[in-house]
Amino acid sequence: MNKHEWTRWSVVLAGFVLAFVAGVAYAWGPMVLPLVERFGWSTAEAAMPFTIFFLVFALFMVPAGRLQDTIGPQKTCLLGAVLIFLGFGLAAMVSRLPYPWWLFLTYGFTGGMGAGTIYACVAPPVRKWFPDIPAFAISCAVMGVGLAGTVVAPIKANSMIPALGIEGTLLIIAVISFAMCLMAAWLLRNPAEGWRPAGWVAKATTSQAGAKKHYTPSELLRSPVFWIMWLAFGSVIAGGMLCAALIPPFGRLVMGLTPVEAASAVAVFSGFNGFGRPVAGYLSDKFGVVRVMVASFLLQAVTLVLFHLIAVNLVTLYLAAALVGWGLAVVLATFPALTATVFGTKHLGVNYGLVFTGLAFGAFMPAVGAAVYDATGSFTPAFLGAGALALFGALLCSTLTWKYKM
Repeated sequence: MNKHEWTRWSVVLAGFVLAFVAGVAYAWGPMVLPLVERFGWSTAEAAMPFTIFFLVFALFMVPAGRLQDTIGPQKTCLLGAVLIFLGFGLAAMVSRLPYPWWLFLTYGFTGGMGAGTIYACVAPPVRKWFPDIPAFAISCAVMGVGLAGTVVAPIKANSMIPALGIEGTLLIIAVISFAMCLMAAWLLRNPAEGWRPAGWVAKATTSQAGAKKHYTPSELLRSPVFWIMWLAFGSVIAGGMLCAALIPPFGRLVMGLTPVEAASAVAVFSGFNGFGRPVAGYLSDKFGVVRVMVASFLLQAVTLVLFHLIAVNLVTLYLAAALVGWGLAVVLATFPALTATVFGTKHLGVNYGLVFTGLAFGAFMPAVGAAVYDATGSFTPAFLGAGALALFGALLCSTLTWKYKM
């Protein structure tokens, strides 16, 4: 492996590490019932830090993306590392300030800012280093988001929370996350302007060809394609966000599972969400991004609509979690590459940040689902609504194939 090959794959590794840190928040589910039991909060209050985290995460991707485009990924990543440490570390003081608003402010707001800042440093440098296999390379980097839940959720439920409590768990996560961000910042860099892999020639029929022009953020906002992509992104991701937050309480409260069994369902979801991303990237490079999106989003829609009928025992719960995890894998693996293909790479940090704000729409779904359960004693209406949104996203993506020949 020559120097450039090593460098560009080390950037993928850095992206993977940053995505992993950002994805630790997917493992919030095992925290919900301990917070309810310890402080007497409602399920909705205990789930709200997760919602605020991803809402701020999504919205902060825009200024963080602009910062990444301006000062580069290394310096931006260091800022994100500090914010992550402050957010998670201050959240560990919840026993001194046992109020939901404290976790909203620390874990949700400050931690979300940190996650948005570091995640803005993942796709742009990887895409610049990999014009030859863009979807696959980016999906390998963002795979860390999904795998974080696979690794962290069972450890939280089985070891960290019983041994360290809520406070100790949050503090350990703060320290480890900070160290991982510093390592990633050391590896991150952009290639020289105009760099291309040796002997590589773009193929006009794939995402390798890139955009004919590099859209500025203002031009992107005036494009109908952007708004179709934004709505599709937010609609489909809503179902994945709901499952990440509500599967553990669903498993425990509705199915009577143990904490470890319920957390393992999140691990299955996150495993397919994580390991599915390179597969989604490979299929997208081979068959076309939009075709893979439409097929996967239809599968997610059917799974969510039938969730209350499918998830009746441990095996079928894991199956349903896996199918929804695959749908989320496709969303987060393919949209960065699609954004670069349609709108160019020069302003990819802020442009993908604008697309990523669609996650803010999906971030409300866990809180809505928790509130519905508190009011009705059933998660079914929330799953049905998420299924309808996934179907809407599939239909929107179909218009890209029909109208824009993508």
